[in-house]
Amino acid sequence: MLRFELVTQLKRLRTLIALLCLAAVPVAAGLALASSAGHRNGRETGLFGASPYSALNHTMASLEFAGPLLLPIVVGLLAATIASADRDWGVLRYLYVAPVTRTRLLLAKVVTVEIATATAVGSVLAAGLIAGSVIYGWHPFHRIGAPSLGAVDTLVRVLVAVGYVLLCMSAMAAIAFTLGLLLPRGAEALAVAIIFVVVASFLNGQANLHVVAAVLPVHYWQSWTRLFELGPTGGLALGAIVQLATIGVCLAACWAILGRRDPAA
Repeated sequence: MLRFELVTQLKRLRTLIALLCLAAVPVAAGLALASSAGHRNGRETGLFGASPYSALNHTMASLEFAGPLLLPIVVGLLAATIASADRDWGVLRYLYVAPVTRTRLLLAKVVTVEIATATAVGSVLAAGLIAGSVIYGWHPFHRIGAPSLGAVDTLVRVLVAVGYVLLCMSAMAAIAFTLGLLLPRGAEALAVAIIFVVVASFLNGQANLHVVAAVLPVHYWQSWTRLFELGPTGGLALGAIVQLATIGVCLAACWAILGRRDPAA
């Protein structure tokens, strides 16, 4: 069942195009800033300002750029498609007749979603690292207004950041996956997931609505950037708890949807 899901979903033309679009962003950004190699990116600060200094700088800046909207949209597309494809294709009823339990079906789809999510995040990282290596080369991780990071310190922070982003995108995937099971069509699930991200991002920018925004997982998606700034690097624990809680609630909802009614109806 897992092999079937991986082959049918991850090799689809739509999936490949979405991943290529993600990978194109770091490449295009690297080419655009090639003339600034080894120097600050204009008056930008943070990861964006330090992007032209090294391959890792460019990689993490690309991840920050894609993280708020582009990456969640692609992850949502993949997750919603995986959840609803069998129903859209009209084969879900046949899967129920075959010796495939709903638990096994759900488990296979959840694992496929997680692999697709990791592949999406990896596309940004790989493209950023390759483009950055060719254009900027390997140098110490530069920070604007702060000392450069050592090799070990850089590695630890990058690994923590990537793991945190993967957790955040897993929460996004869980939301889109649940919507894909709940709504009649995958396109509807994707549209609702995108609206959720846009609305949550809007609420996140409203100081008077902080209490509402703090409950939503989107509020914590960019917290990992503090790892590369001068100052406190905390706050990731709360963000991780919110992401895990979101994933748990969504998985429980998915179990209820598949177990108590026929999604093919």
